[in-house]
Amino acid sequence: MGQDVPPIGRLLTAMITPFREEGTIDYAAAQQLARQLCDDGSDGIVVAGTTGESPTLSDDEKIELVRAVKEAIPGRSVVAGTGTYDTRHSVELSERAMAAGADALLCVVPYYNKPPQEGMYRHFRELARVGPVIMYNIQSRTGVNMSAETTLRCAAEPGVIGVKEASGNIDQMGFVCAGAPPGFRVWSGDDSFTLPLLAVGGYGVICVVSHLAGSAMKRMIEAHLAGRNDEARSIHHRLLPLIKALMTVSSNPVPVKSVLNALGFPAGPFRLPLTPLPQADLDRVLEAVRAAGDLVTFRGGARVG
Repeated sequence: MGQDVPPIGRLLTAMITPFREEGTIDYAAAQQLARQLCDDGSDGIVVAGTTGESPTLSDDEKIELVRAVKEAIPGRSVVAGTGTYDTRHSVELSERAMAAGADALLCVVPYYNKPPQEGMYRHFRELARVGPVIMYNIQSRTGVNMSAETTLRCAAEPGVIGVKEASGNIDQMGFVCAGAPPGFRVWSGDDSFTLPLLAVGGYGVICVVSHLAGSAMKRMIEAHLAGRNDEARSIHHRLLPLIKALMTVSSNPVPVKSVLNALGFPAGPFRLPLTPLPQADLDRVLEAVRAAGDLVTFRGGARVG
């Protein structure tokens, strides 16, 4: 790992993908949402991640999302979700994403086929030859954990700039932070782990709740960095019920996309196999939104385009 780390930012929103009623991507709404999120504190946007329903997007749609969102937020970072369980396909998609204007790549540990640690290392080494790579470790979705040792082995490769850590194991995250080379960043992949991870040397968060409370997340990060620990802890505590509601009522991104629709933003329908929240569950999440009070700064918006 060298010093040539692009300025990706500490707070990145893993953005939902808006669809029109007939099921096509609403690229104008995606551009509008990206602008609103950056205005509300996000340093950049991740497109075509899990929150963006990436398993249901074609490669062409993912590339067009990169182009559209990059056009909408000049000067802000756009990270493209290009990881799959096939290294060759991941490389090809990553090459297209970089050509379309992505600033970095978010590549998940290969899922379903459960590669060994050596396979993970070789997978990310290949991807890092294409462009700056943020690895994504999330055993709850992939079925396998990338160890701290493998993460640090990958971190030594030129082009591997960081990891989105969603192992749920703060000790593992701490070992990664302790052993990371200069310039290697550790972003939280769980919103509720943001402050604990910052405390052990993490860099930031790739976030879902920032759809609704971006300014609050940004203030929490800045308060921690400035040593205002009581302020950071207070924001963390106040956001926790909303974060948990978004992550436990149903699988991500069903709650957050359902809430955006309820708040008046044209997020649109889901692609199967995802379906909207039942009304009772939506009411539970909206109650958490109301309880968060002034921390929620997202106000919806009218359809564009």
